Amino acid sequence: MIDLDAVPFKSTRYRGVSIHFYRTDRETGRAAVLIRMEPGCSYPRHRHTGPEELLVLQGGFRDERGSWRAGEYAWFPAGSQHHPVALEGDEACVFFAVAHEGIELFQDAHDGAPGVDPSGDD
Repeated sequence: MIDLDAVPFKSTRYRGVSIHFYRTDRETGRAAVLIRMEPGCSYPRHRHTGPEELLVLQGGFRDERGSWRAGEYAWFPAGSQHHPVALEGDEACVFFAVAHEGIELFQDAHDGAPGVDPSGDD
């Protein structure tokens, strides 16, 4: 079993969202990351430059396409965009994501911040 409390997550500028980079490639945009969103918090709206795959490890999230919970796999095709929000409840949503060609973050509608740098150099 994965001890998610032992993962050295890095805080982002978005309330309740932290990230841990396993691998990132600035040239290709490829990344393998763990993302943690506290209940009710969200990762910024973004577009997938290439396909993205993710596996929810704890909790769950919803977006415009539906909702996913612990143990469920999601695939987002190149060009798709969404705004994932952690489900309300007692535990944070944690998922492992592989962005095959990176993502493009859109400006956050709440604070005007340009977004986190998906390369890990926030």
